[in-house]
Amino acid sequence: MALPGMPPLRPPGEPIGPPPIGPPLGIPPPAALDRFCCPRRPDIGTVGRRINLRANHFKVSMPKGDLHHYDISIIPDKCPRRVNREIIEKMAQAYANRIFGDLRPVFDGRKNLYTRDPLPVGTEKVELDVTLPGDGGKDRHFKVSMKWVGKVSLYALEQALEGRLATVPFEAIQALDVVMRHLPSMTYTPVGRSFFSSPEGYSHPLGGGREVWFGFHQSVRPSQWKMMLNIDVSATAFYKAQPVIEFMCEVLDVRDIHDQRRPLTDSQRVKFTKEIKGLKVEITHCGQMKRKYRVCNVTRRPAQTQTFPLQLEDGRTVECTVAKYFLERHKRRLEFPHLPCLQVGQEQKHTYLPLEVCNIVAGQRCIKKLTDMQTSTMIKATARSAPDREREIIRLMQRANFNADPYVRDFGISISNDMAEVEGRVLDPPMLQYGGRVNNTRATVVPNQGVWDMRGKQFHTGIEIRVWAMACFALQRQCSEQALRNFTQQLQRISNDAGMPIVGQPCFCKYATGADQVEKMFQYLKTTFQGLQLILVVLPGKTPVYAEVKRVGDTMLGVATQCVQVKNVIKTSPQTLSNLCLKINVKLGGVNNILVPHIRPQVFREPVIFLGADVTHPPVGDEKKPSIAAVVGSMDAHPSRYAATVRVQTHRQEIIADLASMVRELLIQFYKSTRFKPTRIIMYRDGVSEGQFQQVLWHELRAIREACVRLEIGYEPGVTFIVVQKRHHTRLFCSDKKEQIGKSGNIPAGTTVDVGITHPTEFDFYLCSHAGIQGTSRPSHYHVLWDDNNFTADDLQQLTYQLCHTYVRCTRSVSIPAPAYYAHLVAFRARYHLVEKDHDSGEGSHRSGDSGERTPMDMARAVEVHPDTLRVMYFA
Repeated sequence: MALPGMPPLRPPGEPIGPPPIGPPLGIPPPAALDRFCCPRRPDIGTVGRRINLRANHFKVSMPKGDLHHYDISIIPDKCPRRVNREIIEKMAQAYANRIFGDLRPVFDGRKNLYTRDPLPVGTEKVELDVTLPGDGGKDRHFKVSMKWVGKVSLYALEQALEGRLATVPFEAIQALDVVMRHLPSMTYTPVGRSFFSSPEGYSHPLGGGREVWFGFHQSVRPSQWKMMLNIDVSATAFYKAQPVIEFMCEVLDVRDIHDQRRPLTDSQRVKFTKEIKGLKVEITHCGQMKRKYRVCNVTRRPAQTQTFPLQLEDGRTVECTVAKYFLERHKRRLEFPHLPCLQVGQEQKHTYLPLEVCNIVAGQRCIKKLTDMQTSTMIKATARSAPDREREIIRLMQRANFNADPYVRDFGISISNDMAEVEGRVLDPPMLQYGGRVNNTRATVVPNQGVWDMRGKQFHTGIEIRVWAMACFALQRQCSEQALRNFTQQLQRISNDAGMPIVGQPCFCKYATGADQVEKMFQYLKTTFQGLQLILVVLPGKTPVYAEVKRVGDTMLGVATQCVQVKNVIKTSPQTLSNLCLKINVKLGGVNNILVPHIRPQVFREPVIFLGADVTHPPVGDEKKPSIAAVVGSMDAHPSRYAATVRVQTHRQEIIADLASMVRELLIQFYKSTRFKPTRIIMYRDGVSEGQFQQVLWHELRAIREACVRLEIGYEPGVTFIVVQKRHHTRLFCSDKKEQIGKSGNIPAGTTVDVGITHPTEFDFYLCSHAGIQGTSRPSHYHVLWDDNNFTADDLQQLTYQLCHTYVRCTRSVSIPAPAYYAHLVAFRARYHLVEKDHDSGEGSHRSGDSGERTPMDMARAVEVHPDTLRVMYFA
């Protein structure tokens, strides 16, 4: 009998006990988490053609024995990590004779300090005074208290790596990580698990005051029999260190500051404020005293009229303008008195600085979302073919020279300079089946290098489109009637070949201008034309019309809509038209292709439902918008058709709060579609980092089981719960040049690795299921957190690879299984459904008065999809 709140443990093959049901969220008791442990690796995969690979993991040789862990607290405690590191460094020097001797402590910048041998302070807390020189000659004083926490056993870690302990001791890995990061953290600018340094000898401006910095990612990872150091090149956007005046010109696209003779307009000021708010600036008008401030706002009024309360020497307070103050106090006549001031520090303190005396502080990472243009520039600047990236990583290792790092040496650690050699396997792609209208011929195709061609084939189930309309939101001079006619003819030719005939002329074809016309026009179409199947919408580039088309079509009226960019209407290509047909067919309930039934893995012998789940969060810096959770479920045995469920939930919460009711809805839908109850549930969960595995499993596995029991007492399908991770830094390279594929020299689609660089005992693997066209392919990492279905490594790897071939929007194998990809699309579409009618295009921030003030009920209603739309794959 399982204890309440814990999963029942059972021998393989026995029925599952009653699922634990509890409150959906809250912190699980530690004991419960211990029982929710990941399954051990069942075996090593053997299927597929062998391939020799190198991975950007480098072997770490560890000392024997224990490390010693001390807890640090620093008063005042609000200092950034960089300052904390300086304090501890200074402390080790100042107290070398009394405490540290020749030991070099390492520190994580917050609370944890480690030494190779114990310090002569016993287990009692010691308090030490530390002084750092400050700005302007004023010393800064700190109190550091240090207390012994315990020993960190490297022997236990060694046992875990050899597979003799079920769980890897996290504290030992953390200690090694701190040792390896100690010196780089003081030499470079740390960001997450990466280190960056300011550009020297290269410059990659992104526009808008931003630029590309290159650096490297570093993390310590356990693998079979050894610890590994994962090293990768990385790049991110930083703000350019430059005068604020120049920053403003870049943001507002002002060529020369002398062209800006007038005060900023409201819209210029709003745009500038959005970019500079939260950034640190330093002043230039006080000689060597370059005080730093954080910007909290930009004033509405220019420096010549912006006033503040100035306290005179006789104690009186008078209102004084910023320009006058600078003239009288600093003998500086402002060059740009018509420009606004920065309000810095705390809002209530009224500290104003003219733009011209401020510089953007160097080394600030840009956490705001990049524009489309910046993203494209970033990709061009950072994409490297696989062989180039491999060479860069090798050079990086030589430059980093870890074995010369005195801290690393002090702890008795050494790092191999050679990449790990691992054996991978290239899996065969599945055979795909298309349809055929003529005497029931069913064409099949085998993908080659992750790609196949639909020419000469017809959809497995093509839909006939008889009643369809067209709305063009591009200007008539941009897109003539003749261009529209030509486009529809070409589309009809391709769609007919694909077995999805678009019959006759559109029942309606009109030009329209803005988002405010969408609702009225679509209402009219729906009521006037009985059986309307599709509205084709031509868009003039990026526009708020898109969000409105989807809001009205998906949530209000339940009508399928297909948007096309005007450039693709004016200049048609068979590829674009064919891709449009792939999307239109599934939006109308068709099936494009299926996995050939007899080659599917064993799991298909009984009814099985595939779930994909993802949570998308609003961009960093947005404190108001909700997170969106999406779960999709397969609705047939192919699996080809999927139904979607979506919820808004607490801002930045990763666990899916309403998962039980979402899974219940999908199970009911599955039963209605197939007349079967699934005996297995296979969940691909995207977007979970390693630190969240236990929490997510504890809540979400229980939610899935709760959904089953709520449907029928005793209904206990076996659950397999797999986390899909794309955001990691493992890269694989072909050892043999002859194996490299295409211009980018990547590993072949289907390359799988489950030895050498994977977890010592748990069931995980890397699979690169797509053909890398640009840059270096990123293999997806799969980690099985729960498995009632006793998958072998081969079965799960092949199943996963086959599901990457069932994504309906292209004739390519994609980088993650279709259900996980669809969940991402559903959540992304829900963002558009949340955009209010008169608002922006779903990108960036909204005007005030929107989702910040909307109630959760309003937002839940906004993402609710019309019942007619729910029956099809509207999100394709």
